[in-house]
Amino acid sequence: MLKRILIVTGLIVVALAAGLYFTVRNQRARLDITAGQGTKPKLDSIHTGLIPLVHVAKAVGWKTGEMPTPAAGLKVQPFATGLDHPRWLLALPNGDVLVAESNAPPKPDDNKGLKAKVQGLVMGMAGAETKSANRITLLRDKDGDGVAESRTVLISGLNSPFGMALVGPTLYIANADAIVSVPFTPGQTRIDAKPVKLIDLPGGPINHHWTKNILASPDGKLLYVTVGSNSNVGERGMAVEQERAAIWEVDLQTKQHRIFAYGLRNPNGMAWEPTRKVLYTVVNERDELGSDVVPDYLTEVQFGGFYGWPWYYWGGAPDTRPKDPDDQDLQQYVVRPDYALGPHTASLGLTFSDGAKLGPAFTGGAFIGQHGSWNRKPFSGYKVIFVRFQKGRPVGLPVDVLSGFLNADEQARGRPVGVVVDRAGGLLVADDVGNAVWRVSAK
Repeated sequence: MLKRILIVTGLIVVALAAGLYFTVRNQRARLDITAGQGTKPKLDSIHTGLIPLVHVAKAVGWKTGEMPTPAAGLKVQPFATGLDHPRWLLALPNGDVLVAESNAPPKPDDNKGLKAKVQGLVMGMAGAETKSANRITLLRDKDGDGVAESRTVLISGLNSPFGMALVGPTLYIANADAIVSVPFTPGQTRIDAKPVKLIDLPGGPINHHWTKNILASPDGKLLYVTVGSNSNVGERGMAVEQERAAIWEVDLQTKQHRIFAYGLRNPNGMAWEPTRKVLYTVVNERDELGSDVVPDYLTEVQFGGFYGWPWYYWGGAPDTRPKDPDDQDLQQYVVRPDYALGPHTASLGLTFSDGAKLGPAFTGGAFIGQHGSWNRKPFSGYKVIFVRFQKGRPVGLPVDVLSGFLNADEQARGRPVGVVVDRAGGLLVADDVGNAVWRVSAK
């Protein structure tokens, strides 16, 4: 009897191993990454298996003397090191830089079931399971040499802070579950005031995509807020997606909000395009359709626009996986994104090049921080790219600005997140695995 059990168990193990092997083999990218980039990406190479592809770059950090690789004509140096999971950046008018040191809040209902446990292990390997520092640190480059000589904890005790916006004498901070405000004047190195809640944001015991970013309108009267979905593709049902997968518009005077655009699976970076003065965002698209789809994207955000999630992608291609049906027949209304950034790149940071002094090759466009894939083989992302704009719209293919975040063994020395242009025209890049902020400048 025992012998029979062992034989059956062995056959099961062999079958699972074989299934995993063929799953990984079948889900390997068949197209070059450029097929999923630009204004006309290729979308017809869907390949899945019994088990979703999990391909993780183990987080190892930077060895002494190691740095990312800048594009020709550029140089890179550490602006600040020894930080605790730096995620997002805000450059202040006086030259100081704020960095949100943050990680995911507790999500007890997001850790149930075998799939959730596997995803937890994956995130741990990728360096995303460290305890959140829950603070904003101020970095100051006193002598203008591109290195922050001093750092101070500006404010602590927050709840997984991410986006920041300075409007007049008020600093707004997007926690994982609310926007709060504190009085602040550039030049301060410490805030003692207790944060005041402006408005609640979707949080809760799941809070799958927890990062919330904020951007003020040019006149300072409104805040735009990114709120990611509570699932990959609506598998938990749409009841838990209330007002999520959207960009909100918040009136700072009345504290009321409305949905500005929706069907955006996980929007993060936002910026105002300088020529046409319109809002742009970068969005992380869905996983588990294979290594070649769906491309993350950069797009102008149209008021009232529906971008397809969870039922459709890239202008109306159907996805049959959502638990709840599309009972409003929304396919005909899906807005097609402007520009594909490649599948599974986890594009997060976004800033336009106005004010940057990196030479003519990096003017008139947008810098994008790509955190890197876990659902693609070979890896994608793990770099900072530049997308050229023409007449206020993205064109061509992206070019690398900062790479080398993966070592020769395909381990993650770093992972780019937020990007901003500093007062002197350098590009700052938050690296949450390398625990650093890098500064890119012209040679």
